Amino acid sequence: MMDYADAWLETGDGLKISYRVYPPSGEETGVPVLCLHGLTRNLRDFEDLAPKIAAMGRKVICATQRGRGDSDYDPDTGRYNPGVYTQDMLALLDHLGIEKAAFIGTSMGGLMTMLAATIAPHRIARAVLNDIGPELDPDGIARIRSYAGKTDDQFSDWQSAADAIRTINGSAFPNEASNEFWLDFARKTCRESDDGIILDYDPAIAVSIAEGSAADIDLWPFFDALKDIHVLLVRGALSDLLMTSTVESMQRRKPDMKFARVPDVGHAPFLTEADAWPAVRDFLS
Repeated sequence: MMDYADAWLETGDGLKISYRVYPPSGEETGVPVLCLHGLTRNLRDFEDLAPKIAAMGRKVICATQRGRGDSDYDPDTGRYNPGVYTQDMLALLDHLGIEKAAFIGTSMGGLMTMLAATIAPHRIARAVLNDIGPELDPDGIARIRSYAGKTDDQFSDWQSAADAIRTINGSAFPNEASNEFWLDFARKTCRESDDGIILDYDPAIAVSIAEGSAADIDLWPFFDALKDIHVLLVRGALSDLLMTSTVESMQRRKPDMKFARVPDVGHAPFLTEADAWPAVRDFLS
């Protein structure tokens, strides 16, 4: 098993942010890689991807945004927004003495990457946007709004949790028939509590996708901030959040952008898939 070290960053407003560092395997071959997860997820999303990148000779930092996993919940729910998360991540790079990193942003993590390019482009060596763009498909937003923050469900055991996760995400992974895949998915997204197994985030994080939030504003200026940065866009072929028309618009605005399509996967690929990992590996190389 790949070695890693877990640690915590104290933010300027007093919260502790959980992060994990995977050291490079052998000689370091490039700048560190910062992995940023989606809305309801945490650093465990990258448990399979990070060791692959570290084996290339790259240090990998995976962080859990406030309100999820082992990071503190924020008593001020107004701070549950990508702008604050992005500032936390730039502070984490400062804390680790990292001037520049390659960013890998899944869904909300991709929005954070675009925000980082807007306020601190010199910190981004290159960027992977995983199933996210500056336009969000209303169908996908509606789906996420239908479940995010509605964590009343408590599961009696891990199999029940896996069944529930499959109900939510099954359409994004229609070819995943293995129960082991869904148990692993559940362990990445849930935790044990005194009352049973629950989803591993503060329900209040859903404030960031409420009507009138960043999910409804014009994000094209943030994408345009990546104009001088090498970008790889990955899209799940079944995605209900990143439309093909948006991909085409992104390609017109940034003709040098690399693109990878992951068949039979929706929102969002784990980036370890056979059609995703080679593109990510070659891009980082």
